[in-house]
Amino acid sequence: MGIDDLVIQFLAGLTRAGLLFIVAAGLSLVFGAMRVINLAHGSLFMLGAFVASSVVAVAGGEYGLLPALVVSAIAAAAFGLLIELGVLRRLYGREHLLQLLATFAIVLIVGDLVRLVWGEENLSVTRPKALSGSVDVLGNPFPIYNLFIIGLALAVGGGLWLLMNRTSLGRDIRAAIVDPQMLGGVGVNVSRLFTGVFVLGSGLAGMAGAVAAGSGAVGLGMDVDILVQAFAVTIIGGLGSIPGTLVGACIIGLLDAFGILFVPRLALALIFLAMAIVLAVRPSGLFGLPERA
Repeated sequence: MGIDDLVIQFLAGLTRAGLLFIVAAGLSLVFGAMRVINLAHGSLFMLGAFVASSVVAVAGGEYGLLPALVVSAIAAAAFGLLIELGVLRRLYGREHLLQLLATFAIVLIVGDLVRLVWGEENLSVTRPKALSGSVDVLGNPFPIYNLFIIGLALAVGGGLWLLMNRTSLGRDIRAAIVDPQMLGGVGVNVSRLFTGVFVLGSGLAGMAGAVAAGSGAVGLGMDVDILVQAFAVTIIGGLGSIPGTLVGACIIGLLDAFGILFVPRLALALIFLAMAIVLAVRPSGLFGLPERA
């Protein structure tokens, strides 16, 4: 195996990291600000992927995937709004077990809805011509779409950084991560803020689902696959930290890529090993704040 093969595998790892970052960024913000264990986050990802397949089928493969990114994000955000208002708002401050049971029930409901609307067969999504084909990297072909995923993840990361550090909403979210009770004491509507955070996280999950739809088959079960790695990213990076989520996504993405290459039977174990090491050394994550009381 030469250096060119390693570079291609490195880029493949960054591609996976880009997708994981878009998914896990929303999950991290919800965890950090709301302390809600949302098992349904993967379901919103899957919903976004299936919505994208329908949008592309209607709009056509030439440009359909690009509006699908927006439509999938809006659809997942709207569904997330229903989840927050109808279920989670009644569980704030309650035992985490109740949150787990409630969001697990949503996982089952979304799975049945997807099966009812789209059926059980895997679907495929046509990429725009501009994102099809490959580029030459050290003599090896590398998909243009993978470069698009990496670029989109960087754009999303930049947008979230600006939101968190240059807007009043970001200031309130950062304050909620540290102490939501204090935030309520200075006149901020914490319930409304939590709704906004959850809708934002849901929209990111839906957008990531549309991105994933363009890179592989869309089918039932993809929610569980992405959720496991997204949780690992969130735990490694630290709750509520966008830079931490980016670093965690890169760690998991590269471990996944090189693990499959060198030790395919242990690829998943490497992810959990990395998570265990970070928890042992720094329980709050690489960039996270210590757990509040």
